[in-house]
Amino acid sequence: MLALSRCSAALSWRLPLCCSAVRLASRSVAAGPQFLKSQTAQFHQSEARASPDPNKITSVSGLEGALTEMGMWSLGIGAVGAALAGIFLANTDMCLPKGASASLEHLEDADLRSTTDDGKVIKAKSLWEKNGAVVMAVRRPGEASELSSLKPQLEELGVPLVAVVKENVGSEIQDFRPHFAGDIYIDEMKHFYGPLQRKMGGLGFIRLGVWQNFIRAWRSGYQGNMQGEGFILGGVFVIGPGDQGILLEHKEKQFGDKVDIADVLKAAQKIVSAQVQLLSSCW
Repeated sequence: MLALSRCSAALSWRLPLCCSAVRLASRSVAAGPQFLKSQTAQFHQSEARASPDPNKITSVSGLEGALTEMGMWSLGIGAVGAALAGIFLANTDMCLPKGASASLEHLEDADLRSTTDDGKVIKAKSLWEKNGAVVMAVRRPGEASELSSLKPQLEELGVPLVAVVKENVGSEIQDFRPHFAGDIYIDEMKHFYGPLQRKMGGLGFIRLGVWQNFIRAWRSGYQGNMQGEGFILGGVFVIGPGDQGILLEHKEKQFGDKVDIADVLKAAQKIVSAQVQLLSSCW
């Protein structure tokens, strides 16, 4: 009986200890997930703070965007400025084609083909060796009509009026013939457009003077075409017989650049026929 009581006392002393240990263990187990949860939450919060919001523009990306926009504006302003500078330069004499003056020997040697039915070929010298001549190297036939208005005055002086074209395309010459009062020849080797041929390409279409000439021709009833070669510039020559040589040379600077017909008439009045020169030499 005494032994049983002792065992009961020892058992009762150990049970509280075991229960306490069990309660402590259960508390530690219950506290474990809460600790892990708090640590996980802190990790996610720190990661969220470290990763930027894709919908939020940071200061660095905003600076890059501003610099990109400034660069695009600079390129646009530079392109506009370059275009304006190009248009300005195109309307000055700096960009006009330069050409050498033609010599009498160069013109005399030209072979000219008649545009009449016979198609006869003559030397250009035969046009002015007796009474001189006014010769127009035509870029487009419509440009020769104003010079043709001098025909009555030139006939009084005994000076022939001649037009020279580069080619015979379609019915262009036949359509032009009623508007020109002189003979028309074809200069296939383009002697009257040299010796250095002057061309004006796309530059001519941004020149104010060219558009003014186009409008003037259009108002006069002349219409251009896109047939044949139209970029080689022409000119006008007043040539006297014998030693008089070239009295006037007008080189077309741009499309539709007309010669002053008053200057042509003044130069033609200086022409002295070969017969008069011969008589003067005899005296």
